[in-house]
Amino acid sequence: MVLVLCLFGLCLISAMTPVKRKRAKVKDDKVYLEHADELRYDLYGPTRDAQIAKGRVHFIHQGAHLWCDSAYYYEASNSVKAFGHVRFKQGDTLSLNCDVGTYDGAEELMVASKNVVLKHRKQTLYTDSLTYDRLYKTAYFVEGGKLVDGKDNLVSDWGEYNTSTREAVFYYDVKLYNGNRLVTTDTLYYDTSKSIAHVVGPSKVTSQGSTIDTNDGYFNTKTDRAKMYGRSTVVDKQKTITGDSLFYDDASGESEGFGNVIFVDKENKNELNCEYLLYNEQTGAGLATNRAIVKDFSQPDTLYMHGDTIRIYSFNVNTDSVYRKIHCYRHVRAFRTDVQAVCDSLVFNSKDSCMTMYQDPIVWNMGRQLLGEEIRVYMNDSSIRMARVIDQALSVEKLDEYEHFNQISSKEMQAFFTDGKISSAIAMGNVTTVYYPIDDKDSSIVVMDYTETDTMKMYFTPERKLYKIWMPKASGTWYPLTQIPSDKRRLPQFAWFEEIRPVDKDDIFNWRGKSEEAKLKVIERHSAPLQVLDAKPLPAALPEEREGDESAGGGSTDDGSPDGGSPDGGSPDEASPDAKALPENTNNPVVSES
Repeated sequence: MVLVLCLFGLCLISAMTPVKRKRAKVKDDKVYLEHADELRYDLYGPTRDAQIAKGRVHFIHQGAHLWCDSAYYYEASNSVKAFGHVRFKQGDTLSLNCDVGTYDGAEELMVASKNVVLKHRKQTLYTDSLTYDRLYKTAYFVEGGKLVDGKDNLVSDWGEYNTSTREAVFYYDVKLYNGNRLVTTDTLYYDTSKSIAHVVGPSKVTSQGSTIDTNDGYFNTKTDRAKMYGRSTVVDKQKTITGDSLFYDDASGESEGFGNVIFVDKENKNELNCEYLLYNEQTGAGLATNRAIVKDFSQPDTLYMHGDTIRIYSFNVNTDSVYRKIHCYRHVRAFRTDVQAVCDSLVFNSKDSCMTMYQDPIVWNMGRQLLGEEIRVYMNDSSIRMARVIDQALSVEKLDEYEHFNQISSKEMQAFFTDGKISSAIAMGNVTTVYYPIDDKDSSIVVMDYTETDTMKMYFTPERKLYKIWMPKASGTWYPLTQIPSDKRRLPQFAWFEEIRPVDKDDIFNWRGKSEEAKLKVIERHSAPLQVLDAKPLPAALPEEREGDESAGGGSTDDGSPDGGSPDGGSPDEASPDAKALPENTNNPVVSES
């Protein structure tokens, strides 16, 4: 029993004994003087509160080191004022050199002045006055500074640099030098880890003759990629591009534009507007979509042309023989005061300055309408010099409100221009015309001329008035207006598409195409039939023919007629039921003037 009571007492005593706990490590905020060649006090001077250290002075505070030639050590306020070859080092990535420095251990603040050089990793900051906040890991300068990051040099009046995020912010008169590029702005954010500069507010970038104006842009100085927002503009010599958003990759030469993109070529006097633009300056390939419109202002009156998609292809780039092809397809419409056009697709080749219109092309000029399977227009210094209408060509001219139309249909038509004005034209192949001569005295119409011929040449005055027509042998009839047959007023090919015609520059976006019945049916061209030889084998010998062979004298048939002739002795043409006598004087052309 006594033993049990003793054991119980020991357990009770052990339970009442306090448990030893580990004490939390208290942060040591004290600045320690590690070394000085000389240390003294000036009890009666202005620095009586400080210890004066001289010669290879070294301080330590929470892992940071401070070296200098001399210093005032204020132990009570836990601060140091250092002079001469001041060096501050924190870890292996940050060092600061200056002539004069003040360090506050309580605030963990280093204030440096005169020839300040802050190095952090691969970045170096130069200034004459700098404050480094160890607590927030940020350096500030307000009296001008320069940050060097490889080939990037940034200069500004005010700035700050965060050693943790490695991001810098610069204010007022900011300049970023990068090789041949100069960025000027009032606010710039720079990420040294990614070499990305972000400008905010009105900014300008100049590089090898090109200029960029933007209010919100990102530039990667390593990859030479740029992203610009807030309605930016790029000017490269005679070319200007503006858009809500622009993206550019200098390595690949590719650029993109989004939102009301405007591309202006002052040298060639044209402009491209669209909602999306993609262009590669190295390959010369481009794409424009979404309300794409081309404006040509090389002439006194501007030409407007729209298509769903516009593509640019370049050949022999960076050579003297470079040329380009521009494809505009689906719902192409063009408007100028004196000419309008509609087609499904269009191709312009700068090599021969030829513009080709495909799939039901129609061209209007004043009161004239021209259509065919294919229309080609050849340019000379932005002015037309020749036009061709290929296959099922039709020209219609409206004369008055009484539905009188001059009409010409043929296989092909060609028109020639001088100084942009038509001078002559020719229609070839199955030419049929309906023509209303106008009396010069009272401008009245009294007759209609219906003519069929093989070729027709027309000549015009500088005022675009027809004054002479040339035709070879032709057949035709003059009809008084009151005696015109109903089937002669309109050619079988007649069509007038006034409802499709663009009425102004804004109407080019409103597609109005032909009905299925009115679309031209392409006539397939067939090759000439080849001669088919009889497959029956020839006999080995023809003794009957050989015995009576008189081929040298022409021979005769069984009925006594000449060999190869007709029974009555005539020629083969005369014997054929399809043969027709040639008209007399076929070689003498007929010339008529109007």
